[in-house]
Amino acid sequence: MKQLVLIAFVILAFTTVATSQSKPAYQLFKNNGKVADYEKMIKDLADSDMVFFGEYHNNPISHWLQLEMSKSFFDIKGEKLFFGAEMFENGNQLVLDEYLNDFYPEDKMLPEITQLWSNYKTDYKPLLNFAKDHNLRFIATNIPRRYASMLYKKGMDALKELSPEALAMIGPDLEALFDPTVKAYAEMADKMGGHIPDNMLNIQLSQASKDATMAHFSLKNFNPGDFLFHFEGSYHSNYNQGIIWWINKIQPGLKIKSITTLMQSEWDEMSKEDKSEIANYIIVVADSMTMTKG
Repeated sequence: MKQLVLIAFVILAFTTVATSQSKPAYQLFKNNGKVADYEKMIKDLADSDMVFFGEYHNNPISHWLQLEMSKSFFDIKGEKLFFGAEMFENGNQLVLDEYLNDFYPEDKMLPEITQLWSNYKTDYKPLLNFAKDHNLRFIATNIPRRYASMLYKKGMDALKELSPEALAMIGPDLEALFDPTVKAYAEMADKMGGHIPDNMLNIQLSQASKDATMAHFSLKNFNPGDFLFHFEGSYHSNYNQGIIWWINKIQPGLKIKSITTLMQSEWDEMSKEDKSEIANYIIVVADSMTMTKG
């Protein structure tokens, strides 16, 4: 009997030590606060028209999971899978397409990409090359930065100064549907506290131009039966706002789901209501996680 008690004690002690020494880099949660199973999550998300992955741009767990989820979605969707990304401006689509079709090597393609993000090689190149290796489309959905800057400086009047070719690179629904009272944009003003700048409406408009344009090019390249996996900063899709809000306004009825990234301390401080609304699935990352170069 004493021997059994001793064995039980040793097992308990070992389990306690192992648990105390465990340092998980991340954990997946469902929006009901319960731990999510990766394979079940993939099957659930794959039963959609579009999935939006809200990343922290310098978070390596976000980028690793983007690639792993791409592999998993490809196993289910095959050639119906295509990608969209905030990290590439739509004016670069021709260059991207030519690279994906193996017209020329990457070292020739990169100098022709405007506003290429500094963490391309570590964080976005693997995704682009996954699409290339599997003959999948990769859509540059974002507005050219110069036009977002014009809207920031001049407001909606900037659209009157642009050529038809330039306007084709901006979501065509921007002027008709922009609403600064929508949660995503109203919160921008709220965060200013009592120091709201005179150009606050232009600031909101510039942000909305990115969301509206990414929504437009996501829809423009979507055909019935397709499956879009889109990568964007989490603030562009959290709470079904940003890009998702625009898609639902422009073309309601699509089945859209999302996954987002949070740090552990952020997750711990969130209310049950916020957890249930921020996304379908949440990647909670250790606060001490090493960041990539953004």
